[in-house]
Formats: sequence, C-alpha cells, structure tokens
Amino acid sequence: MAEIEREAMEYDVVIVGAGPAGLSAAIRLKQLDADLTVVVLEKGSEVGAHILSGAVLDPCGLNELIPDWKEKGAPLNTPVKEDKFYMLGEAGALRIPNFPMPPLMNNHGNYIVSMGNVCRWMAEQAEELGVEIFPGMACSDLVYGDNGEVKGVVAGVFGLEPDGSIGPNTEPGMELHGKYVFLSEGVRGSLAKEVIEKYDLQSGKEPQKFGLGMKEIWEIDPDKHKEGSVTHTMGWPLNSNAGGGSFIYHIDNNQVYVGFVVHLNYQNPYLFPYMEFQRFKHHPMVAELLKGGKRVAYGARAISEGGYQSMPKMVAPGVALLGCSVGMVNVPRIKGNHNAMLSGMAAAEAAFKAIQGGRSGDELSDYEVEVRNGEIGNDLKKVKNVKPMWSKWGLNASLALGGFDMWWNTVFGGSLFGTLKHGKNDAEATGQAERFEPIDYPKPDGVLSFDRLTNVSFAMTNHEESQPCHLQLKDPNIPIVMNLRKYAEPAQRYCPAGVYEVVEEEGKDPRFVINFQNCVHCKTCDIKDPSQNINWVTPQGGDGPNYPNM
Repeated sequence: MAEIEREAMEYDVVIVGAGPAGLSAAIRLKQLDADLTVVVLEKGSEVGAHILSGAVLDPCGLNELIPDWKEKGAPLNTPVKEDKFYMLGEAGALRIPNFPMPPLMNNHGNYIVSMGNVCRWMAEQAEELGVEIFPGMACSDLVYGDNGEVKGVVAGVFGLEPDGSIGPNTEPGMELHGKYVFLSEGVRGSLAKEVIEKYDLQSGKEPQKFGLGMKEIWEIDPDKHKEGSVTHTMGWPLNSNAGGGSFIYHIDNNQVYVGFVVHLNYQNPYLFPYMEFQRFKHHPMVAELLKGGKRVAYGARAISEGGYQSMPKMVAPGVALLGCSVGMVNVPRIKGNHNAMLSGMAAAEAAFKAIQGGRSGDELSDYEVEVRNGEIGNDLKKVKNVKPMWSKWGLNASLALGGFDMWWNTVFGGSLFGTLKHGKNDAEATGQAERFEPIDYPKPDGVLSFDRLTNVSFAMTNHEESQPCHLQLKDPNIPIVMNLRKYAEPAQRYCPAGVYEVVEEEGKDPRFVINFQNCVHCKTCDIKDPSQNINWVTPQGGDGPNYPNM
C-alpha cells in the first residue's frame, strides 16, 4: 500500500479507538483547551459496536472526568446492591464469605453497566465539546515521520482485492497526522502490537497474560430477577484444567449478564473454552436462574491479565498506549474500565502540556510516570501477585495467599513476596497433545447451551466476504504440518466463534479453513496459537460484531 498517494489531514491529537480510554482522552483534551483539534477513529460500525465488558464499573474515573455525569444522563442506572462469591462443585456451591476479603474487593458504590452504552454516551459528550468522531474507520497502518516517530495513521481503506492488491473499487483511505497519536485499541490491538515490537517496549517487563471472556445477555423470569445483584464463581467446570471463573450480573429490565472467563495459559490443547462456558450454565444454581428465560445476545473478547509487572513501556516517539493496549485490568476485581478512563485523562494532560510547550512527536514521559506512580499504579500494585500465584500454585493456594498478599499490600503498601513473575506467555504454555486426553463435552441442548455458530449469530457479526482475510497466516503450512500433529490444532477449540476448522475428507490431506466472516474480534487466536503463526489485523471499517448492549 506504500505506493498509494493519500490525502492527509492534520490534528493536534489522533486517537485510535472509541473505548473508555480513547474517549476519556478526547474529552479531557477538549476540557483543557477547546481549540485543540482532536479526532477519534473507531473501526466498529458505530461507537460501542465492538465494546464488550462484564461490567461492574468503578465510577472513580468518570467522577474525575465528568463530575456531573448523573445530571448529564450517563447510563449508570443499576447500583450494586448485593455481592456474592461461590466456589462451585459439579452439583453444589459453597459461598465464600465477604468479610475476609480486602476492602478493594467490595463493590459498594459501583454500577452494573453496558460499557457499549457508556461509550455511546461518552461519545456524545465528546462531540458536544468539538471532538470529531469517525466510526467505521479502521486504522490499518501507522505513518512514520522522518526521524522514526509515529506521526499518524492510515484509516478508511476499502475495497481491496481478496489477495490484498489494489483493485478498481479500492478506496485508498486517508492519512491522519497528529502531534501525538494515542492507541486505545483495546486488548492486543494490531497497531499497538506493531509499536511494542518496533520500539521494544516489552523489554525488561514480564510477558502479557490474557484471559478469554465470553458473555451472554439473558432475559429471565421476573420472579428470579434481583436488580443490582452481583455473583462471581470459581471452580467447576474448569477445576484444575484451567484458571478462570464466571460472573452473573442482574441489570434492569429483567436481564442478566452471564459471563465466563478462561485464563489462556492453560496447557491442555483439547480444552474448549466456549464449551466450558456452555457447560457452566448447566450447574444447578445457574440452570435454575436461567430456566424459562432466553438468550438475547452473545459476544467474546480477550482480557489483559498480566497486571503491573506486564505493562510495557507506554510511550515511544509520537505515540502513547492507553488502557487495555497497555493492560490495566485489576484481575481479582475483574475491573479495568476505571483505569482505562484514568489513563486516557493522564495521556491527555501530558499531551496538552507538551503541545503548550511547543513539542510534538517526542515521548510523553509524564504520562508513563503518572500511570505507574499514580492512581492506576496504586490500584494494580496491590494485586500484582494474584495472577502469578494462581498460575503457579492453583486456585486454592491463590485464594489464601493472594488474599493475604492483597491485605498486606493494603495495610503496609508492599508485598512480602516482592513482585512474582509470570514466566511463559500464553502461547508457550500450550502443551503437546500426546500428554493429554481429549475432553468429552456434552452436546449443547439448545435451551441453556448452544453451539458456537448459533450463538455467533447473536453477536450480529458481519464481514464483507470479498476483502482480504484479516486473520493472516505467517506460514500457511504450519496449522496442518505443525499444529495439527503436535497440538491437535487447538485453533479449532480456542476460538469462541468457530472461525477455524480442520476439514478432513476421505482420500485427501486435511485442510485448514479460516471462516473469517464469523470473527468477533476477540484476538484469542493472535494470543494463544502455540506457533504464533496467526496475525490479527483490522478488516475494513464497520465490519465485525454489532453489539447492542454489551
């Protein structure tokens, strides 16, 4: 695409991604100086279309950004009223009392929300301040300046031929240049991945760790609905096969969010995260809640879980990484949206100061200092050892030692354990198939549990089929020659949308098929492929899921 000549537009700050981090940055920039030119580019068909989160929102970030959010009609309508934790066995459940838990685990004052709707509302606030927001504009490439700095992005490329070449209907897109570029693409964004590699930003840090979060929205019997109720579970059905757990959040209108998270450092390549989620809903406690209800939406998204020690350097010349592009999720709290908002504000304040000083295209080091030493760093340091404890010693040990460590951090401001390491990345954690037995999963019953393709239709995902496949194989032979033989090709199972298939026909060699039209942009394949052979890049703008209330 380098030979294409494009028009260019100049801005003070170019922001990629209209999630909580990007929109917070845009709003704060305009609050600081109404004359700054700010543009937000969103690959989804509308703001919120690609947003998927639990979500119980800690409003601390929103309180700082828009203190009068209630008066302005922010969609935080369901305060948490009840907070329960359970350890599940196959047939029963043991409630874990709340009182031994450190204060940071308390959900009092938080809200059950649709982050998609929160982002839609934030976009309205941003536009009222003069921010330009362009949905349906995927940012496919970075633009570099003469000194190697990031000076902009390429957005709005449409109509490429299936092989990626330029055709008669190709729209070349535009270059959008900024004094600074903010990447707030969410977990494992393609541009952030390029920046981290180009500038070696992960050097000296632990590898980032991830989970796969899957979520359904259910309408349930009004008699079973408890608006404001929050339930988290651990244990069955995962047990020792993988780390993870569930959430059940009762929102308004007799709806519940039912979600399941599987940590992606599991070893058994036969593990099928999606089917673990479906099996979970057959637990007596969950089945009774959902009985007589109906599933109305489905989606999936990777979650950054590495915590404080896995955050890469956040700045390079001309560019800053925000929110989940860095990885700011507080794992035991299952919350990251508040930190995403705080990071957006911190980046905005650093950029404003730099622009006021006549700077551009350099490193916003003030942003990095604020994140690591300010509110976000303090939030993440307290819980930094919970994830590595879980990975190394298992669920029960992590509950006891992790709880102790969080208390010690809360009271004394440090950890007796220091900072534990994660070790392998999630791809490297995958074991060879010969060491494991296949797992026999019950067939979905079509009432509580569903096959993947049926559920994907409830994500309302869509991709123009004539475009290049956005799931790129570095070597097309590896899925069959390496992954199938060595790992039983786990892409068939770890993808929550049924994108990848191994097709075996009598008398023919197996074929690896990519059904990219199904993709819900979760990024699991980019993370978990044991050969690191799959590279997720953006499809053309507007394609992908269309989540209404996730």
